[in-house]
Amino acid sequence: MKNRETPWIDFNFYLITDRRNTGGRELYAVVEEALRGGVRAVQLREKDLTSRELYELAYEMRKLTGRYDARLFINDRVDIALAVDADGVHLGGESMPIYRARMILGEKKLIGVSCHNQVNAITAQEKGADFITFGPVFPTPSKAVYGEPLGTAKLEGIASLLQIPVFALGGIKRDNVPDVVACGVRGIALVSAVLTADNPRDEAKALLALLPEEHED
Repeated sequence: MKNRETPWIDFNFYLITDRRNTGGRELYAVVEEALRGGVRAVQLREKDLTSRELYELAYEMRKLTGRYDARLFINDRVDIALAVDADGVHLGGESMPIYRARMILGEKKLIGVSCHNQVNAITAQEKGADFITFGPVFPTPSKAVYGEPLGTAKLEGIASLLQIPVFALGGIKRDNVPDVVACGVRGIALVSAVLTADNPRDEAKALLALLPEEHED
């Protein structure tokens, strides 16, 4: 069994992409600004692209993140992750089972899982996930489908219950990061706070400044 301390999780800020949420700017340029601001983990989540389009974008993102010594995760698509030598995948409720993704990826790739309740979270850990995102913690239009926000009390409960790292997701902004950090999570995961910012680099820096030092497991 893999060491549950997961020394590979060497980041505390997990940026999730949405090219339709950049105010008309090129996704590549916005992500690069975020990387210049200190972001060291990016999840490429562009579900409406064809396989070829996603591969081409993932290939460029792999080169970009590599220049900044940052992690790259591909949402759902294990095949694309392998094709571009990404650091891992991020799985959701409709993705392939964790154990099968692990069989394909091997032990040296990371698997993140989206969780929205305690059962999801415990199951993800038991099935071999390396980390989870948990939310939505606060109100956010993109996560409205998952129902009412879960709040910080549930977040704190999950963070204390799991051995693997937990990243808070959903409505994360500068003014609520301290409340999230107080829950004992590894870090934050977000989309719009950085992608829609006038200056993504400065916004990333400001958010990172509110987080505790990254773990050195």
